[in-house]
Amino acid sequence: MTGLATENTLIRNASDVEAFARQCFPASPGEQVGVELEFLVFDRTAPARQVPWTRIAEVLPPLPGGSVLTFEPGGQLELSGPPGPLPDAITRLTADVDAARGALRDAGLVLAGVGLDPLRPAWRQLRLPRYEAMAEFLGMPYGALMMCSTASIQVNLDLGTRPATRWDRAHLLGPVLVAAFANSPLSGSRPCGWMSGRQAVWDRLDRTRTAAVPAGGDPAADWAEYLLDARLMAVREAPENPESPGDARYRPVRDGSTFRDRLTASARPPTLADLTYHATTLFPPVRPRGWLEIRYLDAQHPASWPVCAAVTHALVTDDRAADAALAAAEPCTGMWLRAARRGLADPLLRRAADACFRAALAALPRMGATPALVCEVAAFANRHVSPGRSPAADLLYLTGGPERRLPDWLAQEGRI
Repeated sequence: MTGLATENTLIRNASDVEAFARQCFPASPGEQVGVELEFLVFDRTAPARQVPWTRIAEVLPPLPGGSVLTFEPGGQLELSGPPGPLPDAITRLTADVDAARGALRDAGLVLAGVGLDPLRPAWRQLRLPRYEAMAEFLGMPYGALMMCSTASIQVNLDLGTRPATRWDRAHLLGPVLVAAFANSPLSGSRPCGWMSGRQAVWDRLDRTRTAAVPAGGDPAADWAEYLLDARLMAVREAPENPESPGDARYRPVRDGSTFRDRLTASARPPTLADLTYHATTLFPPVRPRGWLEIRYLDAQHPASWPVCAAVTHALVTDDRAADAALAAAEPCTGMWLRAARRGLADPLLRRAADACFRAALAALPRMGATPALVCEVAAFANRHVSPGRSPAADLLYLTGGPERRLPDWLAQEGRI
């Protein structure tokens, strides 16, 4: 299979899968960052009530920064900012978040940055064929929670001239960054036992598609093995009307077969289009798409997300910052669940996060970050990292005492 392969090219063996995987890791000298923000939206006067996505869409204005606006299955609002150098990417996406937040506020709605819905049960609003197949495959209750009740920050980074290096960094730093930005400790207005309940939801899904891809080896070969061993979620079938490709149908796969199984079956070999679709149904913490998708970060307060994007970008792409951060994070290697459960309350993770933030603060000025952004990162470190209080700790405080303060606080301030 070559770079000129078409979507109808047949994938006949594991070598073809590896050729596809290698195309996911191109060396790129650029230093662009792209950020995708998911938010939950609440009704200010009735926070426990679900908000139809159509109500959200009808009040949103044109976005001045050029972000793409979409909705997740549960009505979560997603803003995908234009990629660019760090200062430009943050400036443009900030303008769009501010525009959306203001318009929603005027309509009595609250844009809330939190990784797991703290109040409402899962409720799926979008019924597209691919979501129907996904819901059937993932099942209840965690499939519904993932699709409808979670929100994240996804940071997309160029692979640089040494793709394997950035791939490894993104994985090795993962537990520390999960702890630093853990922001989903509640479900049903009560503590769920995790500082990142969102990560706990993902961990309870099909592990062949949500576990981390191995790092430290040949990333393309490791990604190819992951693609082969992941269970098939659905088979994409051609639309009845060839002139309407958007009407494609999706048949759920119920027998537990993997993509490797499909290669060895006697039926028609899969095509490049089939493999490409299969890759989009896999959700590891870091996913290669021709760039790095860093997918393990909880949604943050609408005014705080730039800190998350800037720190992640600095630690993965700046060599000096990465060296210092990796030395500090090494004792935390593989502690994904420990980070999700305890956050920065864990002394080992707190110490590592403190060193990582210091490395990021040193790197950001030489990466072109504005003084204001550097100050925001420093303020976040002082508020959360130094005292060992993940953002989730603020949400937990709202459920303590004799009063249920979370709904009132959300309704009045929209400060999640």
